[in-house]
Order: sequence, then C-alpha cells, then structure tokens
Amino acid sequence: MAVAKATWIRAWAAVMLLMLFVPGALAESSPPVVHFTLGSSTQGRVIEGVRIGSGPRKLALIGNTHGGPEANTYELVKQLATYFEAHPGDVPAGIRLDIVPTINPDGLALGTRQNANGVDLNRNMDTSADSCPENDWQHVVEGAYGIVSPTGGPYPESEVESRIVRDFLLDANAVVFFHSNAGVVFPACDHQPSITLAKIFADGAHYSFIPKWNKYAITGGMHDWAGGLGIAAITPELVTGDQPEYEQNLGGVQALLKVGAPLLPSPQEHREGGLPVQPVIWRAWKTWGAQALFGQPLEPPRRTADGWSQLFERARFEYRPAQSDSTSVVQLALLGRDSVGRAAPAVSADPNARFFSETGHNLAAPFADYWQTNGGLPMFGLPLTEAETSAESDPPRLRQVFERGVLEQGSNGHIALLPLGRQLWAQGDMHTPTSGVQAR
Repeated sequence: MAVAKATWIRAWAAVMLLMLFVPGALAESSPPVVHFTLGSSTQGRVIEGVRIGSGPRKLALIGNTHGGPEANTYELVKQLATYFEAHPGDVPAGIRLDIVPTINPDGLALGTRQNANGVDLNRNMDTSADSCPENDWQHVVEGAYGIVSPTGGPYPESEVESRIVRDFLLDANAVVFFHSNAGVVFPACDHQPSITLAKIFADGAHYSFIPKWNKYAITGGMHDWAGGLGIAAITPELVTGDQPEYEQNLGGVQALLKVGAPLLPSPQEHREGGLPVQPVIWRAWKTWGAQALFGQPLEPPRRTADGWSQLFERARFEYRPAQSDSTSVVQLALLGRDSVGRAAPAVSADPNARFFSETGHNLAAPFADYWQTNGGLPMFGLPLTEAETSAESDPPRLRQVFERGVLEQGSNGHIALLPLGRQLWAQGDMHTPTSGVQAR
C-alpha cells in the first residue's frame, strides 16, 4: 500500500511540474510576431504589415492593390493577420509569414481603383524578365468591365507603392496577391512553382484554378513581375466584390503552410558576364536596371558580417537578410559618398530645382529626371554636390555626386552612373575575394 501511495505521489508531482514548466516552454518556442512599416503612400499614408515566424522561407500575403473597389481584400488580409497573430504556431518552423493588408491606402481612402496619381498599381510593374512578352508593361491598359485607360503609369514602377512592393519582395520565396472578384486562382505566367502553389491554394479555398487570367490582358502585373524573378506568385480572385470570404481564404493559406517550405522555391544563382551573382542581389540588379544601369559584376559575391556584398562596374550591392521586414534588404553601397569624403559646402535653394535641406544641395536638369525615373532617393541617395563640370574627364563633363553614386552626362547628352566600381577594382585592393564566395 505504501509503495502504491509513493508511486501516486511521484506521478502527481510530475503532472504539477509539467503544468508549471511546459506552458512557459511552449510560449518561448512560439514563432515571433513582429509589426513593421514599409513606407508611405503617395499621399503619406503608412503601408505596414506583420511578420509571424522567423524561418528561412518568406511567404508574403498582399491585400488591396485596387483600393476602394476591392476593399474586401483589405478586410480579408486584416482578418488573416489577426488570426495568425493569435495562432503563431500555425506557421511552420521553416517559414516566415509576412502579411500586408493594403499597398494602396490612398485608393482605399479615396474609393478609387488607382493610387492617388491615377495609376493602376497592378499594371505598373516591369514584367520583361519573364517569358511572356504579351504581359509586358504598357501605358494604356485593360481593366475590369472592359475599360481601357492610360493608367499603367508614365513608366514601369513609377509609383512609390510599386517600388515598395518590389523592394520588399526581393528576398521572398512566394507571394499571394489577393484581388476580387471572379472566384478563381491563377499563377504567374508560365512559372511552374507558381502553377503548383495556385492549385494547392485553389483546393484549400474551394476556388477554381485557371492557368491564366482570360477576361482581359493584364500588362505590368505584380504576379508576373514576381514570377519573372523566380518568386512563386499567385492571385486568388474572391467570388464576391464586397465580402472578405475569410474562411475560404484561411483554408487556402493553411493549405500552402501545410505543404511547407519544400514548395516555396529558393532564389536561384545566376551568372552574368561569366561570374556568379548572389541570388537575391541578382534579383535587385535585374529589376532595378540590370547591365544598362549598373554594368556587369566584377567579382564573385562576398560574405560579410551581416550578409553578402558584390561589386559591379557602377555600384556595389549589399544584401542584409536581417532587413527582410523592410524595403532595404538590398541597397547600393555609399560609393558616391566615399568618393568625395563629405558633402560639398551647402548652397542656397534654387527655385527651379528640388532642394534637399539634409545636405544643402539642389537637384535639377539634366539629372533630375534620370534620378527620379531610375529609383530616386532610395536608389541614389541625397545629392552631396551641385551639378558641376568635372576637369577629370576629357572633354570635361557635367557630374553630380550622390550618396550612392555619381551621375555623369556624356558629350551626346546620355546620362549614366560613373563606373566607381570599376575604379575601385582598378585600384587593386578588390581582386582577392574573401572567404565564402559561393552564393546561397
């Protein structure tokens, strides 16, 4: 009897210990939940999201590209965010789930399909990297209800919202763009990983899978931009135009999470000019302007303390994985600032130019349009000098130094980045790669 009692006491003590310590251990192992801000819209409204998990594969859920007319996708993705914040354990260890309820807060507030500039954000991307020329960006575009309008933007990725999406997804493995209303799911053009995920989502959400949107031409679409860079991209179209259809789409997302990381494709290494390019850096190089803007790589990628770095003829690209919850996961190094040491003395504001009080310098013709069209402040940084004729070139040429590069106007009027990367390479201290040159 005494032995039985002792056994019972030990069992009871074990249960008490589990009740005391296991809940804490489970809480400690729950995936992290992190809120982040990506930037601001044309009218200054915040674009923000939440990340659940910290796995190596990034799956993004993007809602409300088309503002007021598709406000149900905003409500849907907000509800998905609320669910996964409350149930972070639903996100597998190998995945981090990034959820952004709207990328068009201006259109949502104004009740318009387009952003505040009148541009359809899902017609504004550079889709030339995929194998489907019929979806390439156009200024005049087709849309819902048979409407044809000049709403593709003045040039690809002209809008701040488009650039936020582009730069945020550079390191993504897969992305879901929610739209309404057709009750179907379709993939990026001719991209097998996207096709696979679209079928899985359609089964989970009880929508119909279609291999391609067939009601009208989508040019400059976000899904095709992503697929062209190797990001699995799908577009679920909700059945209704006013209901979030939460349960159905939660089922679709859970179906993707259930198959897990193996079906979320990793960024692939590419070779340019005979050299390997780190996969995420390649995406940035390709979508930001490729050889025409930055030239070819001059060395293999290098491991750094916080990521990867790779030198090209006109820029050095830096990839920092810890910045994944931002639009700065890839940036150009401060080669312009390094070339001058510090900003030139400040000048007065020119009424015919854009003045930057941070450095006390103006931006005007002939460099202003090039600077803005090719990425603006995030790409080139602040001006550190005025536009000045340089005696270093023969014949002398007009130059302006920015934080991340130097713009030069040639004798034929052509503007390009000065080859600061090649100048560094020629100095001789860049010829020996550091350890870990294999891009992963």
